[in-house]
Amino acid sequence: MIGLILSFLLAAVPTIIAITLHEAAHGYAALAMGDDTARQAGRLSLNPLAHVDRVGTILLPGFLLVSQLLTLHRVAFMFGWAKPVPVSAWKFRDPRRGMMVVAAAGPAMNFLLAWIGALLLHVVPVLHGGMQGAVLQFLFYFMLANIVLGAFNLIPLPPLDGGRIAVGLLPLALARRWARLERYGIVVVLLLLFVVPALARSAGYAFDPLRTLLGAMAEPAFRLVLALAGQPQAGTALLGDD
Repeated sequence: MIGLILSFLLAAVPTIIAITLHEAAHGYAALAMGDDTARQAGRLSLNPLAHVDRVGTILLPGFLLVSQLLTLHRVAFMFGWAKPVPVSAWKFRDPRRGMMVVAAAGPAMNFLLAWIGALLLHVVPVLHGGMQGAVLQFLFYFMLANIVLGAFNLIPLPPLDGGRIAVGLLPLALARRWARLERYGIVVVLLLLFVVPALARSAGYAFDPLRTLLGAMAEPAFRLVLALAGQPQAGTALLGDD
């Protein structure tokens, strides 16, 4: 039981950090371009409680963590979200481009944190006893949470960050059409993430497009951040290479 609680904490804490700093990055990026809406709303904060969404930050990630630890004895996949940071795009000199920069700040923060986690692997060999395993597991989950959260948010479908980046890059007429998907986008994502795979399994098929995509992105991203941190050999331990 103690081991299960420790594993839960080692996976939950990195996930909370990843989500919190992702949202804070949106707010700080907006502030840098002249929009203080997030600060006025008390959301320009590194306090996780300022960004908690009851379902997306607590219930769903908690369910995924506990169910995977009980069945797989490890965390293979995480998903969650925080309360969106409020942004007043009209305060930007160029609202469409401004929103694109604000959207990009979240995933950029996650990939930066993953790289920092890879850099911290350099301290693991100097640790003693059981500390090595615990710190290695924490850093693995820290990098996993940030890489998956960053990659997932780059899916070019509003209201995900990738969708808002696409709106900033597309020609204006097409961008307006794409932006209209925002009211339906999260429903489409949840259907693809949970409902479609469940229906496929019940019909005897293995069809899980989003997890397959994220899985295909995660390993190369891991190897990249490890290489950039001067730790390419760490892939054997973290990714289970033969």
